[in-house]
Amino acid sequence: MSESGFVLGDYRLPDLRRRRIGVIVPASNTNAEPDCLALAPAGVTLHFTRSGGYDVDAIPDADEMRRFARRQLDDQLQMLRDARVELIAYACTSATLADGPGFDREFRAEIERKSGLPAVTTAAALVQAVHALGARRVAFTSPYVSALNAEAIAFLEACDIEVVRQLGFERELSSLEQNRLTPADAYRMGVAADHVDAEVLVISCTDYRALEAVAALEHRLGKPVVTSNSALMFACLRRLEIDPGEVATGGALFGGRN
Repeated sequence: MSESGFVLGDYRLPDLRRRRIGVIVPASNTNAEPDCLALAPAGVTLHFTRSGGYDVDAIPDADEMRRFARRQLDDQLQMLRDARVELIAYACTSATLADGPGFDREFRAEIERKSGLPAVTTAAALVQAVHALGARRVAFTSPYVSALNAEAIAFLEACDIEVVRQLGFERELSSLEQNRLTPADAYRMGVAADHVDAEVLVISCTDYRALEAVAALEHRLGKPVVTSNSALMFACLRRLEIDPGEVATGGALFGGRN
């Protein structure tokens, strides 16, 4: 392999796989992977492992998310180390939203200490994304139970982000029910959650098919829309010093037009 790629016989090929991101997702989550893959620029590969130990048919309340975050991640971290990734992304927003910014920082530090690699959590990534857009006031929506929604809002407000309006679903949803929500659900809830004073709409939950609704929502609302998965990938690229503008999708956060 040359510095710029590979020489194969009479052919010189560029090295198209230059950076690796490792991602930990909850076992039942099937939406973080396609979203993150859609937001990966050329040359960035994603390598996923799963974390389980919860009842997918149960309502994931704040206490359950606290327990989930505190489960051992040693096996998952070792598998990602074996894949020789450069960065570990923790793709569950509510697991650390439930306990506030202090716990989120401690949890991220624990991942970094155990893995020897830099780490990004989705909860902190949401804050980074809003601040990167120069915003301080947001509207917020998610498929979380009401108590977890309240803790998410407290997390954001502790990070100097004012939530001017929030909207959740009328009934509590299990993990699998959240997973089955569609981009049309995300669009409908996003429009309903918006507020004239909100500079950004935040749609939280990595297992919510919200990314596909971003373009339509930004067109309708005339403001940036940030999802858990778009924020996570934005933070990962920033941490690896890769220009998020290399991503063609993802909306205003990645440099796209409303």
